Amino acid sequence: MISLSTMEARRFLLAYHFSPGTIGEVFERLGTVQYDPLNPVGRNSDLVLQARISDYRVDDWQQYAYRQRLAYDAWDKQACLVPTSTWAERALIRERYHPWHDRDILDAFPDLMAVALREIDVRGPLCSLDFADRTRAPEGHSWYGPTRIKRILRALWARGVLVTHHRDGVRHYYDRPERVIPGEHFCREPLLDESAYHRWIVLQRHRATGFMRPRADLAIWSVCGDAPTRANAIAALVRDGELIPVEVGERKSLFHMPAESEPLLNAPPAAPVMRFLAPLDNLIWDRNALRDVFGFDYVWEVYKRSPDRVWGYYVLPVMFGDRFVGRFDSRVENGVWMVTRWWWEDGEPQADVLHALPDAASRFLFYLGATTIGAGEGVDAITREALRLAE
Repeated sequence: MISLSTMEARRFLLAYHFSPGTIGEVFERLGTVQYDPLNPVGRNSDLVLQARISDYRVDDWQQYAYRQRLAYDAWDKQACLVPTSTWAERALIRERYHPWHDRDILDAFPDLMAVALREIDVRGPLCSLDFADRTRAPEGHSWYGPTRIKRILRALWARGVLVTHHRDGVRHYYDRPERVIPGEHFCREPLLDESAYHRWIVLQRHRATGFMRPRADLAIWSVCGDAPTRANAIAALVRDGELIPVEVGERKSLFHMPAESEPLLNAPPAAPVMRFLAPLDNLIWDRNALRDVFGFDYVWEVYKRSPDRVWGYYVLPVMFGDRFVGRFDSRVENGVWMVTRWWWEDGEPQADVLHALPDAASRFLFYLGATTIGAGEGVDAITREALRLAE
C-alpha cells in the first residue's frame, strides 16, 4: 500500500497524463480515447489529444486510424478509439459486452441484416445512405439513428461483424474486419479464458486513467463485468503485482495504480502549463475522484435542456499546473473561435494564471485551425484582453 497526499496524487496524474508524446505514445499509454460526435471545437477525441500533443490539429487522429490502421473504432467505455493491436483481447466485448441498443434490431430484421452484409461484401465500404431501404426504425433506442439500416449497421459494428473503414464527417463507412484490421492482429488467437480477459480489461481501465477507485462510476467499468468479477480481477492483479493499492489524502480514499507507472511518483514537478481539457478526458472520467483529488466539480451539460444548464452547452475545464482554475463555453465557425462565456473558479484569476492564458489560447487557436478569437458578453474584460493577445 502506498499513501499519497492529494498534492502528490495530482503531481503523479499530471506526469502520467501530460508527459510530451506523439499520437502513438498517447494511445499506448491510455489504451482508449472516448469518441463523441459533437464538434463545436473539435470532437472529444481531438480535445483529449490536443491537451497532450503540442502540435496536434483537429482530425489528425484519422491518419493514425484510417490510413496507418494503428487504431480503430470500438465499443469500450461507450464508443472509443482503441489500438488495433488489442483486437484479439477484445473478442469477449464483441461477443458479450456489446451495448444494449442493438439487442432487438438484428433479431427483428434478419433479412435486412443479410442484405447489408451481402452488399458490403460485394461493393466494399458503405454508409447507411448507400442502401435503398430508408424505412424508419421502430420507436425507442434512437441513439444510433432513425432508420432501420443505420441501426443494423451500428449493431453489427458493436458486435465486430463490421468495423469502421473510414469516416466522412461523423458518417461511418463500414467494412468487414478482415479487410480492415491488419492480419497480424486479426488472425491472432483471442483471450478465451474469461478471467484472463477481465484481468486484462480492468488493468486497461487503470492505464486509461492513471489510477482508479474500485467504486468508480459504473459507466467507467463498461465491458469490465459485474462488481464481483471486477473485485476478483483487481485482487488478482494486486496479488500478481500488476496493480498497487494507493491511499490518497486525509480521507485515505482507496485507488489502484498500474505498477508500471510507479516510477512517475518520483518525477520532478513540471513547470505549470495551462491546458483546456475535453469534457470526456480520461483524467476526469471519475467525477467523484476529480472532486476528491482536485477539488473540482464538473458536470458536462451538453445533453441537458438549455433551461436546466448551470454552465453552458459545451463547457471545457481549464487546468493550470496541478489545479483547475476555470471553465469556458465556445465554438468555432468560419475560422473564428468564439468564446461565449468564461468562468474563473476563484472569481478572479491570479497573475500567473492570467499570464498563461494567451499562450494556451494561441495553442488552441492553432489546434482549431482558426485565425481569430471572438469574445461574447459572458467574458469579462480582463479575460477578453488576455484572449486578444493570443491572436
